Amino acid sequence: MLHNLLNKLDAKNAFESVSAHCDIPCKIYDPSTAQIAVLTMIRMVDLLEELNAKDSLTANEQAQFVRLVMQKEEHGAKVKEGVRVIWGDYIKQPQIDQFPHVHELVHSINLAASKAKQHIDKAATLDLLDKVNQFAEIFWQSKGVATFKAECPYPPAQQVVYPKLDA
Repeated sequence: MLHNLLNKLDAKNAFESVSAHCDIPCKIYDPSTAQIAVLTMIRMVDLLEELNAKDSLTANEQAQFVRLVMQKEEHGAKVKEGVRVIWGDYIKQPQIDQFPHVHELVHSINLAASKAKQHIDKAATLDLLDKVNQFAEIFWQSKGVATFKAECPYPPAQQVVYPKLDA
């Protein structure tokens, strides 16, 4: 119904055509959202393991456990989306030629994110962080930006790839 109305309006007073090759304006992609999401998953696993080490949980601790699992799940989806948007909208033939393994890496990130969501397994989240860091390195290299690794300044204090922006 809305489509018919718009077609009638267009026939009477034509709209100017527009097009875009990206969902968002170019040059504002950044893999840091996926990196932060993985770090959040790692932190949630740490907190879940602390609760899991207790012999029994109070009602409040049980509620906290559920909230932590929900946050881990949500951030796992954020990892997938952050990588998928860059892969789908930014990665084009020049980047594929330069990094021919990028498709395989993105697929492995999606599989690793699913695994990290399915379990309370720190090794799975650390594996996911490693893959997302590899993706971040590729992204910044494709833009000609040098990178460095440093421990993030908050828990879970893991190594993260950062762009070297002072150059």
